[in-house]
Amino acid sequence: MNRFGVVPVHPWNPETESIERAAEILRSGGLVAFPTETVYGLGANGLSPDAALKIYAAKGRPQDNPLILHFAACRDIEPLAHISRRARVLMKKFWPGPLTLVLPSKGVVPREVTAGLDTLAVRMPSHPVALALIDRAGFPIAAPSANSSGRPSPTDAQAVANDLGDRVDLILDAGPTAVGVESTVLDLTGPEIILLRPGGCPIEEIEATTGEKILLSGGDDHRSPGTRYRHYAPSVPLLLDREEGVRPRAMAIGGRVAWMGMMGPEKIFPDGEVHESLSIVFSSAENYARGLFHAIRTLETRQADVIVAQWPPSPEGLGRAVRDRLERASSRE
Repeated sequence: MNRFGVVPVHPWNPETESIERAAEILRSGGLVAFPTETVYGLGANGLSPDAALKIYAAKGRPQDNPLILHFAACRDIEPLAHISRRARVLMKKFWPGPLTLVLPSKGVVPREVTAGLDTLAVRMPSHPVALALIDRAGFPIAAPSANSSGRPSPTDAQAVANDLGDRVDLILDAGPTAVGVESTVLDLTGPEIILLRPGGCPIEEIEATTGEKILLSGGDDHRSPGTRYRHYAPSVPLLLDREEGVRPRAMAIGGRVAWMGMMGPEKIFPDGEVHESLSIVFSSAENYARGLFHAIRTLETRQADVIVAQWPPSPEGLGRAVRDRLERASSRE
C-alpha cells in the first residue's frame, strides 16, 4: 500500500477513527504496527496466507519461525485450537496479559502463520489499543515484534519507524509499552508444562496457579516464536558482566564504553571508563525489563562502541526474561 504514517492514539481510550483506519488496512491485507503491553507488534490478518507472508518480508524473518495469533475473546480461539482444562485455567488467571499458550491446532490457521506446525501460539494482550484493533478487524491478528529481524524489539513507535519505515502501512502510536519484553510462551501440548520462552509473565506465578512445576526447554524449540535465531542484537558488541575478562575485552574494542544494569559500572570499571551519559541504571528487574530494549537503542544513538550489561542477580520475577534477552543479544567470540 505504501501509505506509511504514524497515528497518535490514546493508550487507554483509543479514538474510534484511528482504530477503524487501522482495521481497514488489516482487512485489505496490509500491515499495521500497534502497541501491546509487552512490545509493539507488526500485525496482519492471521487467517490470510498472503498477509502473513508480508510480515516475514517486512521483518526479514525466516518463514520457519511461527507467528503468535492475538485475540480479543477466548471464544474466538475455539474453532482454531484444542483448549485443555489446564489452558482454560491459565487463560482465566493471566488473560488478558503477557502470556502465550502453544496449543494443538485444528488445522484451520494457514501454515504461513504456524510455520507448518501442528500447533498454534495464541495470546490475548491487555493493551486497550490492541484489544480495540483486534475487535474492530473482526479476526485474530498475527503479530511478531515490529522490528527488523534480529534487532532489539521496539517499545515505542519511533523504534518501529526507525526499523521498518515504509515497509509498514500504519503505526499506531500510544507511547511506550509497560512490560518491555515479549510474552512468556508455554507449551501445553503434552502432559507437562514446558517453558519455551521466559517473558512478561513470571513462571513463579504460573506455578502457583497450576500447582505444577514448569519444565525448561532447551531454548531453541521450533514450536515457539522468537527462539530459533539470534535476537535483540544491537549494532555494536554487547558483553555480559558475568563473562570472564569482560573489562579487558571491552577496553580492547576501544572507543566509548557503555553500561546498563541494576547497579552502576564502578565494580567492573573502577577507573571511570564509562562516561555518565553512557550509563543506564535500573532500580529493579521489572524496570530493567521495561527499559532494556529502549536502553540498547539509546546507547546506540549515543554512539557507544561497546555495551556491557549486568546479568540480573536473580531469575525470579522478570529477571529470567532479562537474562534470556541479554544472552540472545550478547556478542560471542
